[in-house]
Amino acid sequence: MLRSLCHECHIIILRGEEMKYRKVIMINFLIVFCLVSIALSEEYSLTYFLSRITSKPVALSSKERLELLSRIERLLDLARGASQKMTKDLQTGEIDIRYQEGEFWLSKLKEDDKSFQTAMEQIKILKERPGHLVASVGLYKSLKDLSINFNAYNNMSSFSAFVGDLAPELDLWTDPVFYQLYLLPLARLKDAEKGSPQKEKPPVPKGKKP
Repeated sequence: MLRSLCHECHIIILRGEEMKYRKVIMINFLIVFCLVSIALSEEYSLTYFLSRITSKPVALSSKERLELLSRIERLLDLARGASQKMTKDLQTGEIDIRYQEGEFWLSKLKEDDKSFQTAMEQIKILKERPGHLVASVGLYKSLKDLSINFNAYNNMSSFSAFVGDLAPELDLWTDPVFYQLYLLPLARLKDAEKGSPQKEKPPVPKGKKP
């Protein structure tokens, strides 16, 4: 009986060690998974795209272009949230500025609404058709308009707390990143396609006269 009890204790200990081993493996797996996730999230950061800009930037891959658009889309979501908060606080009087000045800034924020909407529409088109030049130009123009306005807000003490780092980020994502790495290479590609000589069609032989 004592031998049987010892045998059972030995089995319990082994099972405990096995469970402990499995737990260690699971923890290590989770740590590796988290590190990989962080690495992937940083792979296409603003710093990554800025590092791709040279005197002659290499064209982005399809995945890189999609990631670039997704990053800009997320930034626009944050900027839109800040814009809506400023609009609300101006309308409710939380931001205390003179009436005429307040009306001026509200008109600017209203312009932003149109720019946000246009930018999101262009991003949707570009995700489906990355080579769409008109959509690229439209997105660049909307980003540029937002960048100008957000820099203006950032220079106002009443708005700077809402904007923070959004203004300089919009600047960098707009130009140089989007312009240099997406719009400019696409425009050059379209120009090259237009300038390429078309092959002359061989003349149609005339039928012989009887």
